[in-house]
Amino acid sequence: MSKTRTLTYRDAIREALREAMQRDDRVFLMGEDVGRYGGAYACSKGLLEEFGEARIRDAPLSESGFTGAGIGAALGGMRPIVEIMTVNFSLLALDQIVNTAATLRHMSGGQFSVPIVIRMATGAGRQLAAQHSHSLECWFAHVPGLRVVAPATVADARGMLWTALQDPDPVIIFEHATLYNEEGEIAAEGEFSCDLDKAAISRSGRDVSLITYSGSLSKTLDAAQRLAEDGIDCEVIDLRSLRPLDDATIMKSVNKTTRAVIVDEGWRSGSLAGEISARIVEQAFYSLDAPIERVCSEEVPIPYPSHLEKAATPQVESIVAAVRKTLRT
Repeated sequence: MSKTRTLTYRDAIREALREAMQRDDRVFLMGEDVGRYGGAYACSKGLLEEFGEARIRDAPLSESGFTGAGIGAALGGMRPIVEIMTVNFSLLALDQIVNTAATLRHMSGGQFSVPIVIRMATGAGRQLAAQHSHSLECWFAHVPGLRVVAPATVADARGMLWTALQDPDPVIIFEHATLYNEEGEIAAEGEFSCDLDKAAISRSGRDVSLITYSGSLSKTLDAAQRLAEDGIDCEVIDLRSLRPLDDATIMKSVNKTTRAVIVDEGWRSGSLAGEISARIVEQAFYSLDAPIERVCSEEVPIPYPSHLEKAATPQVESIVAAVRKTLRT
């Protein structure tokens, strides 16, 4: 029986950062407050003392500037990890990410690659109001040339970074900010890297497929448990990778259950949930016994008051209601 240990999501990221820098001298971390402060979410606490200022680089408040510097370092043979404090600040670096990092392989005819990893916190649930509660994963998942992943578990937070660093193209890692204090079990030792191309079946079931990712996974699993008490057997899929999507796992599940509910903290219009719905209709339409249901955030800026923030974002109750609707129970 293999031994396991308990880590928080935050500690798993810190451990992954430390391991990456120990394994490869080309790896360095750059971003706002990642050094002396230890990171906005304490993910890099203690790493400055261990690796020094050359590899743990505090950057000025200029997301476009330090993201561009990271792209240049990647072109020069380094393996930069750029930390953008939250996804809303990534809007200031969109030009660098979308117009430069994502396009250089194509624009150079394959002569250049940009092996950069960009990490950022995402999501609502912390009462940080409209300007700091965005879920914009679908924006980045829209862009060819980027790989986009969203670790929802401690094990994936621990394992995805090293795998991402081996990719010759840019990888965006979205860390849901409500997960940093969450605990989970991982192996006590061994290789932690994981497959970035495959979704995970977090719970097997036969009646309906619940498709989700990131901070919504735990709510979806709670909803599945609540429904199980009434004899409704839900299969829960953790997408893990948002670009590319693992169509094969999604369709295999839908073909089995014949019903699908997609839980996505992004806004409904133009959402990742909409893209997944379209793919299911294109590839598994004749397996469906009911319309696809989507549980998304309300089409409003995320409110500050806790009760309104909760009402505006997917919750266990809204997931349960969507499942009952597709089952007509």
